[in-house]
Amino acid sequence: MAMFILRRLGVMILTALCLTFVVFFLTNLYPNLEKLAKTQGNFRMTDEEVASYLGRNGYLEPLPVKYGQWMGVLPGWTTQAEDGTLRGRCIGPDTPAEEAPRFCGILQGDWGYSTVFKKDVGEIIGEKLALTGRLMFWVMLLMVPSALILGVMAGMREGSRTDRTLSTFAITTTATPEYVSGVLFIAVFASTAVGLKWFKGTATSAMENPTFENFFLPVLTIALYGMGYIARMTRASMAEVMTAQYIRTARLKGVSFPNIVMKHALRNALIAPFTVIMLQFPWLLNGVVIVETLFNYKGFGWTLVQAASNNDIELLLAVSVVSVIVVLVTQLISDIGYVYLNPRISVT
Repeated sequence: MAMFILRRLGVMILTALCLTFVVFFLTNLYPNLEKLAKTQGNFRMTDEEVASYLGRNGYLEPLPVKYGQWMGVLPGWTTQAEDGTLRGRCIGPDTPAEEAPRFCGILQGDWGYSTVFKKDVGEIIGEKLALTGRLMFWVMLLMVPSALILGVMAGMREGSRTDRTLSTFAITTTATPEYVSGVLFIAVFASTAVGLKWFKGTATSAMENPTFENFFLPVLTIALYGMGYIARMTRASMAEVMTAQYIRTARLKGVSFPNIVMKHALRNALIAPFTVIMLQFPWLLNGVVIVETLFNYKGFGWTLVQAASNNDIELLLAVSVVSVIVVLVTQLISDIGYVYLNPRISVT
């Protein structure tokens, strides 16, 4: 198992480097840099003024050099201002040039400076991850148990009325986009007496006061969309397990149906859904952009939209790095969990 984890970690690191380099290359294309310069200056800047701005801020360095500086494996760029003072990537406003570190990148914990929010990117990422993490916690708490219960109940007796009813419900929730269900929930709960009484809060206020009435609508919107997919996977897995030879043998021996389900079928039926559940974490991190925008919940997905629409390169890169890390880590956990849950797989 230790060698398996080490091999997977090696693949993860290589994949992360490749993906971050691709993102870094795309965000540092000259049209993006030109837009950044004009956003920070004015849109009437001449080509010479744009080149001067980019040169003063280290954007005209060769791409491999800029990537190494951003990662923190190469010394940060420095330039000399007209008054003779030194400025550079590692020289902060309150840091004398002679006391500034030579290396200041991702590996040193320096994520850069946001040109939109006018603050350190690391601070922004921490705040927004906490907000989306809180939302993800309540979504998973509602979505996963509900989906597993629906899937197991539907798969226990394939083809029954219960199976058809629950499967129809699961397909409907998965086929309904979040922006449709979110708008419907807002319309329904904002216009009914029960809604006005119990759900008068807003997702915006949930950022400061995470109460039931504030969180309910965005949590329900996201959970319903993801619930159907997990339930369908659980149902298919459970139905397949219930037709296995050892289940038929248990029935012939007179084992009660509840014992067959709980003691013999359930563990094997949860192997496939476990992988699907782990894949929900990357989706929840970035895939809730529509819901966070719809309910004005300023979390990680909302920050991604702001960074992309305002050409905030440093923030966009940081969001991409965090997203890549979350995807790879959840995939590693999924692989390890799959090995433990499936006794037919041995790792040498």
